[in-house]
Amino acid sequence: MTNLKKTALTLCALLTIAPAGMAQNLSGLRIMAPAAPGGGWDQTSRAMQSVLQNEGIIKPVQVFNVPGAGGTIGLAQLVNSKGDDKLLMTMGLVMVGAIKTNNSKVDLSRVTPIARLTGEYEVVVVPASSPFKNMDDLVKAWRADPGKVSFAGGSAGGTDHIVVGLLAKAAGIDPKKMNYVPFSGGGEAVAALLGNQVSAGVSGYGEFEQQIKAGRLRAIGISSGKRQAGINVPTFKEQGLNVELANWRGIVAPPGINASDKAALVAALDKAVKSKEWQDTLKTRNWTNLYMSGSKFDVFLKVEQSRINGVLKDIGLIK
Repeated sequence: MTNLKKTALTLCALLTIAPAGMAQNLSGLRIMAPAAPGGGWDQTSRAMQSVLQNEGIIKPVQVFNVPGAGGTIGLAQLVNSKGDDKLLMTMGLVMVGAIKTNNSKVDLSRVTPIARLTGEYEVVVVPASSPFKNMDDLVKAWRADPGKVSFAGGSAGGTDHIVVGLLAKAAGIDPKKMNYVPFSGGGEAVAALLGNQVSAGVSGYGEFEQQIKAGRLRAIGISSGKRQAGINVPTFKEQGLNVELANWRGIVAPPGINASDKAALVAALDKAVKSKEWQDTLKTRNWTNLYMSGSKFDVFLKVEQSRINGVLKDIGLIK
């Protein structure tokens, strides 16, 4: 056999085993959901686990939960796992704010960004009997007396609170003067709205969808950059408020993994999100596809941290 033939056969063999080699290298992957079972980060982790295994991209994949402090307890564990190329953590916008409001000793500058996966846009709703027919009506009343217009939403410093802060800034209202009423659960916020105890509510569209379709609540604005299919709600932007925000979820790895390990993890997720199972999961769970991986996600994460920290300062939650 000539040297040329030997070289050709060797190259063919390498090309044949490369995909299996990558899967083998990543076998035994663990995904941390830094929250209790059943929540958004947990659901995302388990959906990705299913796709990676069923598509034969990585086997086996284990999901485990580390709840507490807006995900910052899990974040600390991830940072302490420096160089572990078989560990991932699901995270998102909520963690960006929680790092500051919980005075976390570690932040996202220490992680290795892998990909942004999904998101959900926020809506402002009012009771059906409300005099506010659109965002312009609401903003006029808000400007006239910032403390009189109250907003119901989730925990202080969370996505809902951040959206109201951004809207206040866009409307020329001092965010420190806004009247934000935090609730521990979406059901409590809905009850307050239906009981006319607050002027408006802010949350992900899915939280209010049933009440909107039943005509009990009226959605007057959504935080997307453009109108969303199947959601007949005008954006804040088209109503003169330059606010766009998605409650996104993503995947990061520990610090200290090498470039080839990061590339393998990014490639695995790139393949997973193209699968029919993942696309079906997005439709079933009404998750918006916001996929972004590699260096683009690196840049996005830095910009997002700066933006959210600025809003939290404006609100007065952090210095």
